[in-house]
Amino acid sequence: MPDQQQPAIPDRPYGPALPQLLESAARGTHRGITFVGGSFLSYADLWENAGRIAQGLRDQGASPGDRALIVADDPENSFRAFWGCVLSGVVPCPVAPPADPARWNAQLEHLRALLGDPLVIVPKAAYADLPALGLPTVTVEEMSQAEPRHGARYASAPDALAVLMLTSGSTDASKAVQLTGANLLAALAGKAEALELGPDDTTMNWISADHIAAIEAHLLPMFTGADQIMATPATVLADPVEFLRLLTAHRVSVTFTPNFLFGQINQALAHGPALREEVDLSRLRYIISGGEATVTATAGTFLERLSRYGLRRDVIVPAFGMTETCAGSVFNRDFAARDLDTEFPPLGRPVRGLRIRIADDDGTVLASSDLPVPGEAGGPGEAGGPGEAGGPGKAGGPGEVQLRGTMVTGGYFGNGRATAQAFTPDGWFRTGDLGRLDPEGRLTLVGRTKDSIIVNGVNYYSHDLEAVLNGLDEVKPGQVAAFPVRPEGADSEQLAVAFVPAGDPADEAAVYRALVAIRSSTVMHWGFRPQVILPVTAARIPRGNLGKLQRSRLRETFEAGGLDDAARGADEVSTRFLGAYVAPEGEAETALAGIYARVLNAQAVPATASFFDLGGTSLDVLRLKAEIQAAFGIDDVPMATLLQAPTVRALADRLSAGPHALGDASYDPLVPLQVTGDGTPLFCVHPGLGEVLVFVNLAKYFTGERPFYALRARGFGEGETHFGSFAEMVATYVRAIRRVQPNGPYAVAGYSYGGAVAFEIAKRLEADGDKVDFVGVFNLPPHIAGRMKEITFTDGAINLALFLELIDAADVGELTATLSGLPEARQLARLIGQAPKRRLTELDLTTERFTNWVRLAQNMVHLGSTYEPSGTVGQVRVFYCTPLRGTKQEWLERQLRPWDDFTRDRNTYIEVDGEHYTLMSPQHVHTFQAVLRQELARALG
Repeated sequence: MPDQQQPAIPDRPYGPALPQLLESAARGTHRGITFVGGSFLSYADLWENAGRIAQGLRDQGASPGDRALIVADDPENSFRAFWGCVLSGVVPCPVAPPADPARWNAQLEHLRALLGDPLVIVPKAAYADLPALGLPTVTVEEMSQAEPRHGARYASAPDALAVLMLTSGSTDASKAVQLTGANLLAALAGKAEALELGPDDTTMNWISADHIAAIEAHLLPMFTGADQIMATPATVLADPVEFLRLLTAHRVSVTFTPNFLFGQINQALAHGPALREEVDLSRLRYIISGGEATVTATAGTFLERLSRYGLRRDVIVPAFGMTETCAGSVFNRDFAARDLDTEFPPLGRPVRGLRIRIADDDGTVLASSDLPVPGEAGGPGEAGGPGEAGGPGKAGGPGEVQLRGTMVTGGYFGNGRATAQAFTPDGWFRTGDLGRLDPEGRLTLVGRTKDSIIVNGVNYYSHDLEAVLNGLDEVKPGQVAAFPVRPEGADSEQLAVAFVPAGDPADEAAVYRALVAIRSSTVMHWGFRPQVILPVTAARIPRGNLGKLQRSRLRETFEAGGLDDAARGADEVSTRFLGAYVAPEGEAETALAGIYARVLNAQAVPATASFFDLGGTSLDVLRLKAEIQAAFGIDDVPMATLLQAPTVRALADRLSAGPHALGDASYDPLVPLQVTGDGTPLFCVHPGLGEVLVFVNLAKYFTGERPFYALRARGFGEGETHFGSFAEMVATYVRAIRRVQPNGPYAVAGYSYGGAVAFEIAKRLEADGDKVDFVGVFNLPPHIAGRMKEITFTDGAINLALFLELIDAADVGELTATLSGLPEARQLARLIGQAPKRRLTELDLTTERFTNWVRLAQNMVHLGSTYEPSGTVGQVRVFYCTPLRGTKQEWLERQLRPWDDFTRDRNTYIEVDGEHYTLMSPQHVHTFQAVLRQELARALG
């Protein structure tokens, strides 16, 4: 372990504190941080850059003790900003933008009030995504240019507040855990001793920088004088086997992961190609397993499958820690030797400086680790070896796990009530976990008292999702409960949702719509599907005397089989709408069914059910495409093929027929995204980019109500020509619509550019003598030719790149100036070259495919540049949102109201959430669908 003696900072005496940790690591060593896919940053360079940022903070008027939000968009910028704050005495608070951008505004408003108008430090790339709340904001890049002056670095005291860590990034009511330099340094010393870490170790972290595990993983190698590797969550989660490749490439000896990654790697190894022999895990000493329960069977399979690559049998160390304890503080190094016959292994013994006790509801202590805390009555805590409890504690329990020690937080910033609730009258921290101690002082958890769900190592709070689901028309308000379950053999906890249907429980169509709406909204909000959705009566959702949901009782009832009838009822309703289970036949169907199941996280997939009816989202389609191409050795499975052959059986027929059958040999513009329900079908026209993936998430909400068809432009398939005129496009779409629905009344709509096309389709149908009862226009004025003529090739390419999230909105101006003078091919290559590799992988996008897409979009622009509206339809419903330029009111009055000139009856203008590019994105689709369906019901009855 390196010498921890620190040089004095002039003009102020102090004890060892957090700034000296970086200064010590920076002296006399070339060690530092390797950012995967990026650069190497030595501790010395980090020290120098942090000094510049510290000066930049002073120049901004920041003073010691002020708070700063660090937008944790990428690890390098996050930790540069973190240390700049530490060296200036400003208290950093890392925060990651939520998965649902619509919550970003609410979360920042909450933190603004909690922290007192904090300074926001953001990477340039994420600046444009910040809500305009008037908070003082600076970029990391800007502050890195400051010239440090004497006194910029602040000598903080050991017990000074060093960092604020948020308890959850998924809610706008996060608590801010206060951690001092003394907390962090005590935790680091305990971990280094318990795990016997030193300067020869190389550590790797891939957890997001707003998580305490990432802070721990960054500080610990600095404490021991070791090198560290940093990857991003996307790098690992996009391809779990990449985790093994990174461990090999960087000769990593210590890393961390929640249990779910073991399961994902096991699955990938079982179904994917064999690992290459150059994978070498022999240097790996520890994989700390924390953040969620370690499942012994999952860990055992992982050890068995990778033993041939040099993986030690004792490499996995189950652990326990919380934000409030500076992450991992209890370790089980005996797992491989003693606990392989358990379902969930003990979490081990506390590190030096931490004590554990188990107490019942009345506060009676049932068990204790009996480890004295240094400086407290009872001695300096010198008994026992590394990580040991200093003798066998009093065993017993189960009861609430309570902690005390030098690495335990003193409370929550600005929240005295939460702090008071978190501690017992005699000063022990209440974890909210239920557990017991064995006779050797090893901790085992048996449950939780708090209302949260831990999925793939991330805490999700029940009330956060319930607030979203309560807004669905299909759910009775206030009658929905989200709670955790763990199916036998599962690698992680799973989500269960119990709800009371808003309609008649005997109306199976209404119940099925509710099941689909809950599943879809959960995926949009949290990014994963519920394991089980339970339609119940209000009497079956338990509540306390004051009406508070008792989710723990609900879980107990479920696990005891008391809700099996509700689960069966949901399955029976789904079966009646999707059809009975049809097993896959033959090699191709079996392989595809396995891929569908993995992508959808389902146990089994019927061969005849649509991917979209099973819950597939727009992002799932992209993952499905990539997995099929890898499994079948195909260079490209056209998106149209997946959209038009969405069942295992239909797609297997295409694959079995050979490569020629995968293309759009016979172009069909119509994509049936949802075909159940007796209502008038809705036909939606693509935006100017020509693609219909934007409608996938929207279509699910129409399940059991009315069919939903999307119209896709010609030109995506190999050998397809672009439309030669606007009129040809309209005529092609009208023929496709009539093929599915020969007679009216009709319902048509279009998103952006598609609104003009939908208007012309409605005119053509009316001219043929049919009735059109609904014409929807999603945020488009009637006159588009002028705007189309303004769009250059560069504009079109940048718009497509922005739509596909290949670039940031903040860079549009600079890119426009840079690219406009280049040849077209170089413009496209430049856009692809600077796009995030993760995003290109998600989209399966190459320069050639991007080029073809830009050409198709340019053709749409060309057709629109000569379009002038004429004639009338009965009525249009215009759904409008925040425009690309100007205010919403100006957009409505000056641009959209002229639709009144092209209708015979009075139009309706409906305001919806979001901006032009986001009104149907995951963060807004659950509100947009409700408004759209209400308007359809009014128009169609």
